[in-house]
Amino acid sequence: MHEAAPGHVPALDALIDALRHLPGVGPKSASRMAYHLLEHDREAAQRIARALDAALGAVRRCERCNTLTEDTVCSICADPRRDARQLCVVETPADLAAVEQTLTYRGLYFVLMGRISPLDGLGPKEIGLDRLMARALDGEVDEVILATNFTNEGEATAHVIAETLRPRGLRVTRLARGVPAGAELEYVDLGTIARALVDRRGT
Repeated sequence: MHEAAPGHVPALDALIDALRHLPGVGPKSASRMAYHLLEHDREAAQRIARALDAALGAVRRCERCNTLTEDTVCSICADPRRDARQLCVVETPADLAAVEQTLTYRGLYFVLMGRISPLDGLGPKEIGLDRLMARALDGEVDEVILATNFTNEGEATAHVIAETLRPRGLRVTRLARGVPAGAELEYVDLGTIARALVDRRGT
């Protein structure tokens, strides 16, 4: 009969394994988090558990843009002051939040369900390209801004979307890549500098 190893606590092991599902959290970090919460801050652990349970029960996808919301339609889609002629396409709700924090965009959004990644079995259907098409061709949108990430998968996703939408008469633009504000050229990677030159604009 198999005997449990000394110190083996199934509930603790399950917590560590669950924490490992968070992005960027490896086994050691997950263990540190679990031990800290159980040894030193059980009140925080209870707050996290309650908040997570409440979020799982209340948060859903917006019917129009696919971001996370507690309502049928999110506050951005429901805001009549937003410019319905512009539709910014992002990969995740976190990307939407990042664009909003710039305070420079007043259009609407569509959040993909990820990005095209054949190795992960994610194609146009899996990321919701059909829903994006219906949204972009609703008669109000004039410009679709592709704000997918500048990874290989993000670039491939932007290319597929552009090739699908342009024949429908829509203006399709892509976020420009360039040198970050405050950066010194000698410390910027060559690809970024090259792209900044290609995407240069008048001053």
